[in-house]
Amino acid sequence: MARMVQCVKLGKEAEGLDFPPYPGELGKRLWENVSKEAWAAWLKQQTMLVNENRLNLADQRAREYLKRQMEKHFFGDGADVAQGYVPPTN
Repeated sequence: MARMVQCVKLGKEAEGLDFPPYPGELGKRLWENVSKEAWAAWLKQQTMLVNENRLNLADQRAREYLKRQMEKHFFGDGADVAQGYVPPTN
C-alpha cells in the first residue's frame, strides 16, 4: 500500500514520495509533507524557472535560488513565476 501524507500544497491526503527528494532537513520535511502529485507540479515549475531565467545549475547561486524557490513553493507564499508565463485556462 502506498504511503499517504497530508500534502501541504494540495491541502489533502495524497500518495507520498517514495524517498526524500532533497538532502538534509529540507528533504526530510518535503518527504513528510509533500505528495507525488505536488512534487511533479514543482518539477514543471522548476524547469520553467531554469529555462526562462537561463540558470546554469553548475553555478552555486542558481542552485541556492532554486532551493529558496522550492521552500517558498511548498512552505511559503509561493515561488516566482517565469516572466511572461500565462497559465492555461481549462
